[in-house]
Amino acid sequence: MSTATPGRFSADGLPVLIGSVPLTSHREALDWIFEATPEIPLWPQLPANPLERMMPQFAEGLPCITEEDPADADGRIVYDIQRPGFEEEMLAFYEDYLAASENGDLSVDSRLRNSRERSAGLYLLAETLPGRPGLAAVKGQVTGPFTMLTGIKDRQGRAGWFDDTIRDMVIKGIAVKAAWQTRFLARAGNRPVLMFIDEPALAGLGSSAFIGVSAEAIREMINEVADAIHLAGGLAGIHVCANTDWSLLLGSAIDILSFDAYGFFERIAPLGEEVGNYLDRGSIIAWGGIPTSRGEDVEKEDTASLVGLWKEQARAFTGPKRDAAALLRQTLITPSCGTGSLAPDLARRVLSLTRAVSMTLRDELLH
Repeated sequence: MSTATPGRFSADGLPVLIGSVPLTSHREALDWIFEATPEIPLWPQLPANPLERMMPQFAEGLPCITEEDPADADGRIVYDIQRPGFEEEMLAFYEDYLAASENGDLSVDSRLRNSRERSAGLYLLAETLPGRPGLAAVKGQVTGPFTMLTGIKDRQGRAGWFDDTIRDMVIKGIAVKAAWQTRFLARAGNRPVLMFIDEPALAGLGSSAFIGVSAEAIREMINEVADAIHLAGGLAGIHVCANTDWSLLLGSAIDILSFDAYGFFERIAPLGEEVGNYLDRGSIIAWGGIPTSRGEDVEKEDTASLVGLWKEQARAFTGPKRDAAALLRQTLITPSCGTGSLAPDLARRVLSLTRAVSMTLRDELLH
């Protein structure tokens, strides 16, 4: 199942971020990232640019998707399999997919690569990595297929998840994009790549909007993307910024489970046995203990209070078999979500707290 084996990558309580930052300069955002997480930097996503929001950033190259004014804040994305030329575009897509699956990479002009126009932070990070000292790993991220498939709808409002043609193309397209990005960052940084699948829509599982969505279909979808990341040499993470079916994710092929421990820890705490089994495989928890949802929480918390919160929560997963130090060695310290919706001063505080909490826990438990 998991490939996060000892000797390949050890989390060791290091800090890592979730992609979005409330800035307009990729260079400034990357400076912030290197200051907070120099051991495991990631590429910044700047949602102030409409092309870098979750849907448009990874929609390019998927023939089932039609974009209407994507560079405009009011633009929208729909799917339309009835439009002229769709059959030819679908055939070309599957040819690209099969070529990538067989050859292990994408051609320079492939429709499924991330373009510099929509992922400038990715290219900037890659240009900055060679020769950089102190790297333990590099983090990348893709919009998850379930989030994409429930976000795109046809002109009658039917979500793409419920169309078999759309669902297959989006899952395979995201899998190829994740694998390409994994190889791209591995070549640039010469370090392990942690490729996160961002799936906020999984918080809606079990709601009336997703009646008919089976747990097995979700698991197969996650595993297809995770398997592509593994074949590209990376570790597969998944980030859900609210509550979801944690048992489903703990039993999937992912290596890193990223969750909002600050706001939703009580939902995963009862799953001590399942979390223990997950950790026994060598897998990793990305512990989202630094708040991002409410500005007042960011302002009221400090390093001491958040370190204390981690220690209190950690008791749910520790015991005779695994003490706090062992748990921290399989933990990354992260914000609960991205900071793209916060004011810049609060976002900067989140990044600073993430590093401070990580370094404090490492000093106290691992040295």
